[in-house]
Amino acid sequence: MPSQPAVLAEAADALWRVAETGIYTQPLRVAYPGLDAADAYAIQRMNTERRLAGGRRVVGCKIGLTARAVQAQLGVDQPDFGVLFDDMSFGDAEPIPMKQLQQPKVEAEIAFVLGRDLDMSNPGHVDVIKAVDHILPAIEIVGSRIANWDIRFVDTVADNASSGAFVLGGSPRSLGEVDLRLCGMVMSRRGEPVSVGAGAACLGSPINAVVWLARTMAALGRPLRAGDLVLSGALGPMVPVAPGDVFETLINGLGGVKAVFEAADATKESR
Repeated sequence: MPSQPAVLAEAADALWRVAETGIYTQPLRVAYPGLDAADAYAIQRMNTERRLAGGRRVVGCKIGLTARAVQAQLGVDQPDFGVLFDDMSFGDAEPIPMKQLQQPKVEAEIAFVLGRDLDMSNPGHVDVIKAVDHILPAIEIVGSRIANWDIRFVDTVADNASSGAFVLGGSPRSLGEVDLRLCGMVMSRRGEPVSVGAGAACLGSPINAVVWLARTMAALGRPLRAGDLVLSGALGPMVPVAPGDVFETLINGLGGVKAVFEAADATKESR
């Protein structure tokens, strides 16, 4: 048996190769039995360091598993997190190349942009509220390098919390303008509603999710900083994406955002 560091490196390599080969990997929990949450985050960190070494830049974090039903399905009692990079970002209605994505699905979320560091030892709700500069409607494009989305907790954590890309709306709002718990959300595909929800679906309120992340990152010695973007978690069910799809999300009090996916035969180069 390889040593544990070698196992983690091999698992990180398996995920990394997917983008290069287009061949999805089997669940890590199957290929490498015994992986735990700490192992999964170590694998995530390995591929984060690879992307940084390749010239990418961290712009924030995403929070996953914020729905209680999904937590129960995966056998956990808390969310997870992943890292957001500069090349994941797309503007409102900007075409998104399908070849940059892996088994994509979309989720409607509220994005938080911080104006202050959250580097205290145990950030609370007041600290987070004071730190938020503005919020935006967002569509996260989640993706999985695990074949057929056959994931459990260690699989998604190691896979950077199943991250892919994200789209931000262009009209920032202050926290005081939106009821984060009760704000309703409708996501439509070419005008047909495909997902509905509200802020309460995200750990009771998206602000609760951001507090969880702030505390988690502070405990890891990597606190959230001014300028960081936080995708706080899904407001409703995620929806699979097909080439040529157009999704629009409207969130009460926050406005809308549109994700446009290129057709399968598009020739535009991904970034």
